[in-house]
Amino acid sequence: MEIKRLHVGKRLSEVAIHNDTIYLAGQIAEDTSQGIEEQMREVLGHVDRLLGEAGSDKTCILSCQIFISSMDNFPGMNSVWDEWVAQGHTPPRATVEAKLANPACLVEVCVIAGLR
Repeated sequence: MEIKRLHVGKRLSEVAIHNDTIYLAGQIAEDTSQGIEEQMREVLGHVDRLLGEAGSDKTCILSCQIFISSMDNFPGMNSVWDEWVAQGHTPPRATVEAKLANPACLVEVCVIAGLR
């Protein structure tokens, strides 16, 4: 059983690949001074980059979980998601309100994808 990990740190790896499935760690914005739309764009940029490094892209997302700090951010988050998501390849998704580890983070996105 081979598991490949990318961007391995002391606490977590950003990516794990096993049996043609890619698991991303929760992605958050680095620039937390921005609003929900800008943070969501940055987070989805991280998802794009990591999936590319792992040999996949957003058309291969199998499942997505989105955690937002307040349901007041739901419309703004969705507007960015709708611009980004590959039509015809929209994955199963859950969105929940959650108290995030860093209060300045407005959104965290977890993705599971298949290899391309």
